[in-house]
Amino acid sequence: MSFHGMGGNVGDAVAPLVIGLMLQTYSWRSVVVINVIPGIVVAGIILVYVGRLQMADIRAGLAKLKPVSVGGAERLRMLAALLRNRALVTLAIGAGFRSMTQGALLAFLPLYLAREMGYPSLWIGGAMFALQAAGFIAAPIAGHLSDMIGRRQIIMSSMAMTGVVILAMAFAGGTSWFVLLVAVLGFFLFAVRAVLQAWLLDATPPGMGGSAIGVLFGVQALGQALGPISAGIVADHYGIMAAFYFLAGTIIVANLMVFLTPAGLIGGRSELADRIS
Repeated sequence: MSFHGMGGNVGDAVAPLVIGLMLQTYSWRSVVVINVIPGIVVAGIILVYVGRLQMADIRAGLAKLKPVSVGGAERLRMLAALLRNRALVTLAIGAGFRSMTQGALLAFLPLYLAREMGYPSLWIGGAMFALQAAGFIAAPIAGHLSDMIGRRQIIMSSMAMTGVVILAMAFAGGTSWFVLLVAVLGFFLFAVRAVLQAWLLDATPPGMGGSAIGVLFGVQALGQALGPISAGIVADHYGIMAAFYFLAGTIIVANLMVFLTPAGLIGGRSELADRIS
């Protein structure tokens, strides 16, 4: 899952740098329009690739294999049981607060670099590239270590360091150290996305992985939506640097929820999942 997440990190890292370069020549309206093109191209590639996979399955006779049908009432019962899974709930809430941190950071970091430090668009793109590129490096390291020493240890360590680095950025505001800390922040902030998903699947009963990931992504989307507006309210009342203290607070809450997540994984599966299966 960490290697899968690295693909997303590549796009997240390259996009700000490319857009920063484009803004040197084109208006922001033109850049927004051009930004649609990669999505259309990738969607076409995926469509063609999935079509080929389906044709290969048909030739191999695998298309005749159908999953076991589950009725609507039974599916709702399974979903209700899933939402009573304490591990899923605490992990999802923790991931939501982490997404608040990430969403607000991606909104206010470019704003701070532009307004407070006077960086041009190219330099801002370079800083955002450093943030995501560090996450690209950290993802497989965190994934490998989580398989060796446990999900909780890696997630809590990464989140704790994220809070420390954000506080250091607040104290180093306006200096070159601030920009250096951006890359350090990316290493810890983006290291745990795949590990969170892996732990959630470990704690999920068989056949409910898609529903569990849906719940996780839904809570993360809510956090992504609330983070920028919450940090904006803080910044309007206390200044833009106060927003970074707010981010440190949200990642501390996220870490607390991870701490409250019950342990008891046996062979990569939770005790609850084993009982249900």
